[in-house]
Amino acid sequence: IQRHRANILFRHYPILKDAYRLAMELRSIFNSKISPAKAMGKLNNWYEKVSALANNSFRSVIKTFKNHAPTILNYFRRRATNASAEAFNSKVKIFRSQMRGVRDRDFFIFRLVKLYA
Repeated sequence: IQRHRANILFRHYPILKDAYRLAMELRSIFNSKISPAKAMGKLNNWYEKVSALANNSFRSVIKTFKNHAPTILNYFRRRATNASAEAFNSKVKIFRSQMRGVRDRDFFIFRLVKLYA
């Protein structure tokens, strides 16, 4: 049923079909296990396809990707994300809110080390 609805939507709004196709293509690039050099080549091809599409939303994605290219390519190196750092940051924020702010920075860092190290 969803495929039928999507076909109707894409028939009436062809630019959505192109945007959907580009989004799925980007997804497949990140799901493939390739080297950073090959990933950069595929991303450059994707950038060209996006530039051909007359949509400013995807162009902002290109700018973001180009600004953070080394970090994004690290994902293809080890398939690593910064999820562990984000999880630790959320733990620090929760701990800080439980302590109702930080008055003594040295004691706060001491408590963090004792709890999470």
